[in-house]
Amino acid sequence: MQAFAESFYKSRAWRECRDAYAASVGGLCEPCLARGLHTAGVIVHHKVHLTPDNIHDPAVSLCWDNLQLVCRDCHAALHGGKRCRINA
Repeated sequence: MQAFAESFYKSRAWRECRDAYAASVGGLCEPCLARGLHTAGVIVHHKVHLTPDNIHDPAVSLCWDNLQLVCRDCHAALHGGKRCRINA
């Protein structure tokens, strides 16, 4: 986690938003589910990544349209990692 985001990710607003979003999509990784796999989602990912310029804009940081529940493998793939179910 980048230093500018620490307080946001510890905030009550984020924790409540994250938990409500994960529950709303059934707790499963959305990219995996789209491919017919049932994998637990563990990270609520921001599609538009948070930056020092947008982190305090709730239309970016807390908007459900900008969120996606993903498993660790899909999250790594979204951030350029090698582990990848998305591209399998």
